[in-house]
Amino acid sequence: MHEGASGGGKSEMLQHIIKEPDGQVLIGRNTINGETRLISLPIFCTFNPVTDDMALCHPSYQNKNGKLRVNDAENSWFIRVDSINEYGDDPTLEKITARPQKPLLFLNLDTTPDSTALLWEHTMDAPGKPCPNPRVILMRDIVPNVVNHPVSVDVRSFGVRTPPSSRLNPNYGIIGLFHVLPPALAWLWRLVAPRGHANPSISSSAGTGMESEGVGSYWPFATGKKVHHANMLLKQIMETPETRYKLVPNQYIGVWKVGFKPQLLMREYLTRRGNSRLRNDQYKPARCPLLGYELNYLTIEGAKIPSRFLQVYKQDEVGTDVYDAGAEMLYDFFRQELKQYLTNELHPIGQRIIEACLHGASVEDYENLLKLK
Repeated sequence: MHEGASGGGKSEMLQHIIKEPDGQVLIGRNTINGETRLISLPIFCTFNPVTDDMALCHPSYQNKNGKLRVNDAENSWFIRVDSINEYGDDPTLEKITARPQKPLLFLNLDTTPDSTALLWEHTMDAPGKPCPNPRVILMRDIVPNVVNHPVSVDVRSFGVRTPPSSRLNPNYGIIGLFHVLPPALAWLWRLVAPRGHANPSISSSAGTGMESEGVGSYWPFATGKKVHHANMLLKQIMETPETRYKLVPNQYIGVWKVGFKPQLLMREYLTRRGNSRLRNDQYKPARCPLLGYELNYLTIEGAKIPSRFLQVYKQDEVGTDVYDAGAEMLYDFFRQELKQYLTNELHPIGQRIIEACLHGASVEDYENLLKLK
């Protein structure tokens, strides 16, 4: 189950990986020297979608297997298609919408009633400036292989839109391909829920700053006090000890433009592992404790992912100084957002976790603060 603020890659987790004309998979492109990095994957996993970007974790779904159970919360999916810029960018969605079984509603697409809408024909906000938020509303019952019952969640990943980061422009784009989070840290990320870089859904601050979408990333749809939702999320994590947590960027890893490829490659890798557990020598505490554990190595179907995508400070254009500057930006954001939850209504364990974060806790501290097994 992939979570995050708007632009965090929830709908994109339903996309298939697109191969280059020579059959390889593009990981990313270096924005400074133009270098590209590709890998060869002989076969991809198939998947059956359960939900788009709104899931329901009702107590009646839960059982005693120690994993969160979810079902779809919608009858139709509100899918952003700004990443579809030409024919073939998302063949599965293009096929569903080109000859739909039922009439569909398209928003901010340059088309006319009763015609065939092309998902890459976005309307223009101004000459040469396409609308950043084109959408299609898709009834879930016409999605192939869709699942219509609650399912158990092995992994809850959290997506963050990250900017390019280099010595010329230090920033918080220091998250590797994916990170392993202790439960306490996973809870903190859901409290701060950053909208992140160049968010196509957000017009304020040009969509470039570290703004919070609010607790759980669903706060725009919620009522009541934030602290009550913080307690609910913490209880949910404490009651599902068998579900594990990951953090994944989209758009940039250091100076490399990667789009949503990190979460798609993570999906391929963790699906193959089944139990989602990694070898003990495969990860270590990240240089920035807010990022949990960083990967030492990653190989998917014999294709090795270069370490520059796993430990961003190893990029020549980044280094430890830029990485540390980006880490401080993240810390500033966490300090700004977390203080509001320190009230008498917050769960005592939550109090300790937030206070530890504000005092610069280590990854080991987070592990000890919320031991679930």
